[in-house]
Amino acid sequence: MTTHHTALGERTGGAVAEKAVGAPPGRRPRGAARTPWLYLAPALVVLGGLLVYPVYQLGLISFLEYTQAQVSGGEPATFQGFGNYATLFGDDQFWQVLLATVVFAAACVVSTLAVGCALAVLLTRVRALPRLALMLAALGAWATPAITGSTVWLFLFDPDFGPVNRMLGLGDHSWTYGRYSAFALVLLEVVWCSFPFVMVTVYAGIRAVPAEVLEAAALDGASQWRIWRSVLAPMLRPILVVVTIQSVIWDFKVFTQIYVMTNGGGIAGQNLVLNVYAYQKAFASSQYSLGSAIGVVMLVILLAVTLVYLRLLRRQGEEL
Repeated sequence: MTTHHTALGERTGGAVAEKAVGAPPGRRPRGAARTPWLYLAPALVVLGGLLVYPVYQLGLISFLEYTQAQVSGGEPATFQGFGNYATLFGDDQFWQVLLATVVFAAACVVSTLAVGCALAVLLTRVRALPRLALMLAALGAWATPAITGSTVWLFLFDPDFGPVNRMLGLGDHSWTYGRYSAFALVLLEVVWCSFPFVMVTVYAGIRAVPAEVLEAAALDGASQWRIWRSVLAPMLRPILVVVTIQSVIWDFKVFTQIYVMTNGGGIAGQNLVLNVYAYQKAFASSQYSLGSAIGVVMLVILLAVTLVYLRLLRRQGEEL
């Protein structure tokens, strides 16, 4: 009897010890799931104050009649419902500006990715000193404030004193007079200050690819373009997704370059994009409610892009 109880006790004690020491790995102690949120709480509070309240005010003003009369207190703000959005969507200029913004942002994104990826591959094929020089030059362009870079580019293409017209023999040709030439000039400046992010990120991804893979592709006779298209691009897909979506968000809300280089949107508003258009409606025309409505539309578009970005990242994570 004593032997039976001793054996039973040993088995029971062993089971308890196994539960205490070797618990299933999927289970975590109670409250462990809340620990990360406790660490994130201060940052979430700050972000909530800096983002949630302004977005709330933006949405609220977009549903009101809010002009200079309401700002000065001469008239009370009245609720308009979706009236401001109906006015906005019924304006042909809004749709023209939206189309111009989408096309311009797409051109900037494609150009930035092309230049950044090409230079990232170039960095892997040059010696240390040229690589360092190119990296420093790119980071200098990236660190330059947008208003400073825009002013420098305006000087380079100035019709009277700019060195570009002199080198090309174009005389007093004005690059900001025509709609497409002005957009092209702004595109060059946007790409100049944006490609370093793509270059550095993609270069870091290429350096993480095993050298044996690239050597095997070269031994098989693949060209550089074929290596990029068939080997590097598929392996760098998560990185390319990140830089693409971030470039879309940045280039869709360009303001400083357009405002500075086209003097507020070009002749008769021919170079307007949504951000500048919202600024003109809100501050130049004192139609703050319409400017807020444009801001809400931009927020919804960028939020949709961000959700697509997160979904793509989740798919990439599942594949990896």
